[in-house]
Amino acid sequence: MFSSLLAGSILGLSSGLAPGPLLTLVITQTLKHGMREGIKVALAPLITDSFIIAASLVVLSRFAGFERILGAISFAGGLYVLYLAYECMQTGPVNFEAPKGQPHSVKKGTLINALNPHPYLFWITVGSPLLLRFGSESVVAPLVFISCFYALLVGSKVLLALLVGKYRTFLTGKRYIHAMRILGGVLAIFALLLLKDALGLLGLLPLNTSF
Repeated sequence: MFSSLLAGSILGLSSGLAPGPLLTLVITQTLKHGMREGIKVALAPLITDSFIIAASLVVLSRFAGFERILGAISFAGGLYVLYLAYECMQTGPVNFEAPKGQPHSVKKGTLINALNPHPYLFWITVGSPLLLRFGSESVVAPLVFISCFYALLVGSKVLLALLVGKYRTFLTGKRYIHAMRILGGVLAIFALLLLKDALGLLGLLPLNTSF
């Protein structure tokens, strides 16, 4: 249970604060049209991700008896999380230049998140394998993982919309950059743990199902 809570919290917070198309839209919509529109964009993953999660689980569940295939997928997931850690480490101040036009925040946020490859990569290589693992340990653990993940993913973006609306300099200063450096370090450790478990599934190391 603690593993699912910890994994969901780390991955959700880092995904919520990491620079990307959705975060940029949260900021620009907030600057152009106000905090309410930025918050609407932040809620986009709640609309788009249910299909992605369901499809990923269906695909991966068919390979449940093939540990080497799951190990290869988990290894790819570990590399992906390691890449996310690198992106966090390379974070700089966010560009505040806002586009012109009507808000259409829900539509824009949904389209951007649906067309962004990152959610698909995450749930196929990281999220769904973790859900299957937690599900084999406890019925409640997958719900804890998803709840923590989306609470921090969406919550962090909502908080950023509020901060941008009131304190524009938050994302231009060193505090945001330092926070992303710390998150990058935590993600790197988490990636190494995922890679270790993947090597266990591949039969190259003793298999350990706990973090």
